[in-house]
Amino acid sequence: MIMEDQSAVIAFLSAPTTYGLGEPVEVIRTHISEVFLAGGRAYKMKRAVKLPYVDFSTIERRLEACQDEVSLNSLTAPDLYLGIRRITRDSDGRLAFDGAGDLVEVVVEMVRFAQEALFDRMAMDGGLTLPLMTETARAIARFHRSAPVISSGTGSDNMANVLAINEAGFRTSQIFTTDEVSRIAAVFRSRLDEHAEVLDRRSDAGRIRRCHGDLHLRNICLMQGEPRLFDCIEFNLQIATTDVLYDLAFLLMDLWHRGDRMRANWVMNRYLDEAQDEDGFCLLPFFMATRAAVRAHVTATQASEAEGEAASSLATEARSYYELALTLLQKAPARLVAIGGLSGSGKSSLADAFAPVLGVAPGARIIESDRIRKALHDVPAETRLPPAAYRPEISKKVYAEMAWRAAVILGQGGCAVVDAVFERHDDRQQVERAAAEAGTPFLGAWLEAEPLLLWERVSSRSGGASDANTEILAQQLERRPRDVGWRQLDAGRAIDENVALLLSLTH
Repeated sequence: MIMEDQSAVIAFLSAPTTYGLGEPVEVIRTHISEVFLAGGRAYKMKRAVKLPYVDFSTIERRLEACQDEVSLNSLTAPDLYLGIRRITRDSDGRLAFDGAGDLVEVVVEMVRFAQEALFDRMAMDGGLTLPLMTETARAIARFHRSAPVISSGTGSDNMANVLAINEAGFRTSQIFTTDEVSRIAAVFRSRLDEHAEVLDRRSDAGRIRRCHGDLHLRNICLMQGEPRLFDCIEFNLQIATTDVLYDLAFLLMDLWHRGDRMRANWVMNRYLDEAQDEDGFCLLPFFMATRAAVRAHVTATQASEAEGEAASSLATEARSYYELALTLLQKAPARLVAIGGLSGSGKSSLADAFAPVLGVAPGARIIESDRIRKALHDVPAETRLPPAAYRPEISKKVYAEMAWRAAVILGQGGCAVVDAVFERHDDRQQVERAAAEAGTPFLGAWLEAEPLLLWERVSSRSGGASDANTEILAQQLERRPRDVGWRQLDAGRAIDENVALLLSLTH
């Protein structure tokens, strides 16, 4: 197919009369596609381009790519992708959808949704609630669990290829100096050497799968009240074949780059809760840095093709990703912080606020007793458990599991925040031993509050992972420990003040 034919197709798809509409068709252009928004439908056409990572130069290749796009994206957004439409040329020379004439182009037909439903727009509008981000993390974990395992060399080789592409991309840019490119490439190579053993172990364990490949906020939307992952990489199997945590890292990096550390940390924790993938926690800063570097050189290339103010804005954005990548590659010492207190003292709220600022991005792993207990019973965190689930022998298993998970994170050089009541001396000693055996600093914090405050909080809260009610609180108050031996915090103080205090105690 020649470019004149595709130009004619663009004119055809841009005309309201093609769809029997009176209002204009909105056209969105990217470097590899054209999207036509017409009425309640969206039509996506592959541009006839041939680039190092994608070849859409023939109609046969574009047809195959469109078929793959529908097939792959239907796994995560079945209500969004409707199928493909063939554009044919009739004997009189006119173009038509699915006519009897010769095939000249093919498009993907999708349900049109409001741009406000895109997660990047929702992020700007404050619409990314924590329950929604929980569902998003779980949806990604489910997708990864069912994604096919692909044997594609070792895990370290897989990431070495990504780094090589990044370095080549940086060197073709006019925005970054030779010294800047050499500097970031050297740090990346050093981190890759450090992580090679873990990367290879994960590939042997089947963690390299056919993933989404482009999982940032703009490729997630809200449909029928639920998150939908869409627009995956369908045109290059190598790009989409990655460690599942490298796939997740794009979303984490996107949130972090926007300054939303709390949600980045939240998504990471909810994903790991669902996926039970603790052994890859140490890789997340490296993976996020790699994603930031990809964005840096791609944005730099776009800046070189733009003009005026647009070029300047893109150059600034490219530099922001470069600086983020360098920051994400920095190291921080491993630490274990345990937050205890009776029900209603605000342990989980403090842990959620403190974890994003402890250690390197995406912050500390939160190990929460309520979520561990629900996981041991194979139910979602929001499911209420019967009293039998709180028998002493079950609680003993919960605290042992928490100490073990903390040890796994510390063993990788990461930071963890353990959140539980910790009313029993043996449970406190157990978590302290986890830090001691790992040779890492430990801080135990105990949230102290008047019974009336605890009573008000427990009786008024709803949702969440805790099953504690006022009856359970009354029992806790009866056996309330008198000398915990941990640093006491005022549970009635503002959360940000307690976060600042914890930070001062861990630095």
